[in-house]
Amino acid sequence: MKTAMFADIHGNLEAISTCLAHAHDLGAERFAFLGDLVGYGADPVAVLDLIESHARKGAVVVLGNHDAAALGQATDLHPHAQAAIVWTRGQLGASQRAFLQGLPLVVREQGMLFVHASAAAPEQWVYIASAAQADASMRAAGTSYVFCGHVHEPQLYFRGPSGRTVLFQPVPDVPIPAARQRQWLAIVGSAGQPRDRNSAACYAMFDSERERLTFYRVPYDHRAAAMKVRAAKLPERIALRLERGT
Repeated sequence: MKTAMFADIHGNLEAISTCLAHAHDLGAERFAFLGDLVGYGADPVAVLDLIESHARKGAVVVLGNHDAAALGQATDLHPHAQAAIVWTRGQLGASQRAFLQGLPLVVREQGMLFVHASAAAPEQWVYIASAAQADASMRAAGTSYVFCGHVHEPQLYFRGPSGRTVLFQPVPDVPIPAARQRQWLAIVGSAGQPRDRNSAACYAMFDSERERLTFYRVPYDHRAAAMKVRAAKLPERIALRLERGT
């Protein structure tokens, strides 16, 4: 089965809509949304309603730290992010809040684990910023594959034959053999707010039958998304990030 995975969507309707269409064209059979569905972007309601419609069809959806913050849970956010969360709370209706409140931190199925941050402590929102942190997440998961977001840049870690965890930088559109005999941790990148100086949205697709993992970059109308951010009077830094990919 081909599963398309999206993380850190951050209320960016233009980005997630374009990514979903791209994945559909490539034959995606299922979808997974790996947290931070809202925050920063100007379309939290439309994005949540879209994702909920996929959840009703069997999509995996997990909670992110910005989602938790939108529910009023204590989280450590940058002032710009906090300002966006305060605005987002005012946009959400009862149905969107109920959807977020029902989301799990972790989903496990068929040798895979889906989580927003680290499987070692999902509720602590630990960034996977080193091989040691990736190793801790994989060991806690106890599965062949861990799929996550939170970092906003696509990365892939795997445990080699020596038992050492290694970082591999994926190339867009190039399938990576990912045999289940090893352990893999894929950070799928941010659909809604990439931060690697490339404004194109990120997502990844896992073909469980062929054991192939492919990362994608998808150009979308980031200028329209930035204009919405400005129209909502959210911090200018957020709009600039969409335009610059930083």
